[in-house]
Amino acid sequence: MDAAEAFGRLLRELKERSGLSYGLLAKRLHMSTSTLHRYCNGDVVPTDYAPVERLARLCKASPEELVELHRRWVLADAARERKSKATAVRDARAAEPDAGADRVPGPGREGASAGPAAPAAPAGPGAPVRPGSRRRMRSAVLASVGALVVLGAAALAWTPSFGLGADDAKSPTGASSAVDRQRTADGGATSEPTPPSPSRSGKGTGKEAEGKRSPGAGAGSLAPSGRPSRPATGPAAPGDTVPAVPLTVNARPYAWEDPCSQHYLIDRSPQRVPPPPTEQDAPGWVSALSAVSSGEQYLVLTVQGTGASTVVLEDLRVRTVSSDAPLAWSDYAMGVGCGGGVETYAFGVDLDKGRPSVVPSQGQGDFPFKVSESDPEVFRVRARTAGHDVRWYLELEWSSGSRHGTVRIDDHGKPFRTSGNTGRPGYDFPLGGSEWYAREDG
Repeated sequence: MDAAEAFGRLLRELKERSGLSYGLLAKRLHMSTSTLHRYCNGDVVPTDYAPVERLARLCKASPEELVELHRRWVLADAARERKSKATAVRDARAAEPDAGADRVPGPGREGASAGPAAPAAPAGPGAPVRPGSRRRMRSAVLASVGALVVLGAAALAWTPSFGLGADDAKSPTGASSAVDRQRTADGGATSEPTPPSPSRSGKGTGKEAEGKRSPGAGAGSLAPSGRPSRPATGPAAPGDTVPAVPLTVNARPYAWEDPCSQHYLIDRSPQRVPPPPTEQDAPGWVSALSAVSSGEQYLVLTVQGTGASTVVLEDLRVRTVSSDAPLAWSDYAMGVGCGGGVETYAFGVDLDKGRPSVVPSQGQGDFPFKVSESDPEVFRVRARTAGHDVRWYLELEWSSGSRHGTVRIDDHGKPFRTSGNTGRPGYDFPLGGSEWYAREDG
């Protein structure tokens, strides 16, 4: 019995002794029934011990059994790592060219039968190089160049385009908001949209970044996860100078509360979908696959003043561009076995309503809020839909002294898009696995 089988056997014994079904345990562990089957059969070894420990505690494992289970998991995980490394080495060796395949017979031996080679005399400085030697040297150089090309191709296969074709490797979806349609205080015409600036999407931690503060929390320094979008200006009369909008908004439309809560709808078979990304790589992964947030979308908005003057954030509104039937695509989960998560959103949006609005969660203060350059705000918004495919965006109304306006918040000039996933086929990618598996509901 190998290490993985021994690990799976103990898991299976704990499960059978508990009397709980696979379906019930899977629901309590927030993973699919098929994933739990593979763990208990030893087919897959989780890369993280946390879901294994939760399973053992649900099955009332004793302290001794917990210690033994951890020991077996360590051995099985180490065996999996060795197997993975051995496979990588074998594949690299298989890619190396055969050095003997390019041998060229020396001068005067073309067409002659092979025989014992005469010992070569050492060549001193300035000694002439025989033509055959040049060919052999050229063959060795070409073999080395070929090996470098193979290794370079292998490295390129792991770029953030996730092994997709050239047509699929689109530029990543940015995380900064588009700021446009600025209104002036006298109600003048709106300005042209300002092109959004690119930014990198950082990984969320629940607190989003050290020093950031949530609405209603104490003041702190801002650590943006990307460059904020440039503020646009309203129209001006000839000769007048109109100051820029006194705030910036940095939006992360592909933030995650946790991997298990994040799903995407994709119009592809599981064989054509790469493994789930990390949160920081999610924008590029989503863009390359034309994925759509499934069931819900979690946004993190960082709003900061651009000067010492206080800016009042009067209201945050939802604007619906279109609402259609849900997409008939497959649902892909970004993680399994996360356990029961803690809700961290501050505002909710029900996109199935006729007139969606931003509603504060329990215990969360509502608008207005105040920001300045030294006193930013971080808003977490979770939008949900079960029965529609909705394109939507947000509008942030602000005022500062006698000035006021509205900032549009969207996905780099495009509306956010969230679609219901009820009844859609679902797929999970188990920890330690190598492919997507159909999700079982019970």
